[in-house]
Amino acid sequence: MTVEIKEIIKTLEKMERRQDEIIPKTREMIRDCSNGIKLLHAGKAKEAKECIERVRAGIRKLKGKGKHDCLFERMFQQTYQEFTEAVVLLAVIEKKEIPGYKEMGVPFEAYLLGLCDCVGEFRREMLEELKKGNKKRAEYYFDVMSDIYDSLIPIRFSGSLLPNFRRKQDVARMQVEQARSELLRFLK
Repeated sequence: MTVEIKEIIKTLEKMERRQDEIIPKTREMIRDCSNGIKLLHAGKAKEAKECIERVRAGIRKLKGKGKHDCLFERMFQQTYQEFTEAVVLLAVIEKKEIPGYKEMGVPFEAYLLGLCDCVGEFRREMLEELKKGNKKRAEYYFDVMSDIYDSLIPIRFSGSLLPNFRRKQDVARMQVEQARSELLRFLK
């Protein structure tokens, strides 16, 4: 084998070891985000914050060790997306300002996808409030989901720049339309 091929093999072996280290950690962080979202829906904000903070710390730790470079950015996309969803849901439930992607320390692509997913979480909260007969709180969640969707409308770029965004944008639109219909039915 040539020297270059041996170098390539060493590089790939190193990358594979790093990948094997990172994958279980990202899975754990995604589980924590999912559990945090479930806890938020259950009205357990304190426990949800603990899950979210574990993820925040995990992201910082991996970045701090230099284990998180551009070669592995795609491995973190789902983690960042779920993290965005959990953090934004928490902020809205607590009636705080929605943090931006820079403040959260996530790439804007994952942030946009996470925002799209949040629309469904807010619809779920809206429906729960309607079941309880809490019209004002239901309208609050509808307004948030509608505002998020409206802010995403101008984003029209190729799937090569924003993979999966158009589909998620369309799903968010359908959820807003369904929520509007559900809210109007309740208000009659």
